[in-house]
Order: sequence, then structure tokens, then C-alpha cells
Amino acid sequence: QVQLVESGGGLVQPGGSLRLSCAASGFTVDYYSIGWFRQAPGKGREVVSCISFSDGSTYYAASVKGRFTISRDSAKNTVYLQMSSLNPEDTAVYYCAAPADYGCYAEEYEYDYWGQGTQVTVSS
Repeated sequence: QVQLVESGGGLVQPGGSLRLSCAASGFTVDYYSIGWFRQAPGKGREVVSCISFSDGSTYYAASVKGRFTISRDSAKNTVYLQMSSLNPEDTAVYYCAAPADYGCYAEEYEYDYWGQGTQVTVSS
């Protein structure tokens, strides 16, 4: 069965860094695009980043460009989201997801497989 498990969230000071992990089983991440989404309290789910299967291209929401980096480790079958220069507006539950096909999408309804989410809280 396809499974995605996020980890690495926690409490961090403003300006700090965290690395989130998305460990996959039941499929190989090299053959799927993987997206990262986040949902803040009282807000809808928004796309943060995506790494494409087709050409390995990466995409970022304007709010995180220059601060977040998505990457893929084939040997570990894991996708990472390195987050730096965090601010309180980054506080959210972060999810990784895979679509039914191999594309990158900004719309959450295009993704069939989701992890359970990991909480990121940026606060002093």
C-alpha cells in the first residue's frame, strides 16, 4: 500500500531552521512528483513546494522562495523540505502528498496520497 510519513516538525525560534522528511513506502519517489502543502489554523491548505518526476524541476510558493528547499534522496526513498529563516507566518501543519499521475500541481485535489502531517510552530 502507498504510504507517506512526515517527520521533523516541532517548535523553533523565529529565524531558525527545520528539515522535514517525507518517507515513502509502496512506491518509489523517483517515479512520482511529490508536493509539500501546509495548513495554518483557520486557513485553507496551500501548496508550499513540489519536485517533479518528469525532469526533477522544483517549484516554490512565493512566500517561501529563497528560504525553503525541496530535495529527493533516492537511496532513502525520501523527500525533504529544508526550511530556513522561519517566521511565525510559517506556523502550520505540513503535509507531503503524491498525485495519481506524475505531475506537479498547486491544487490539493490533484493529489491522491497524503501523509498524516507534522506540526511546525515558530514562536519565541
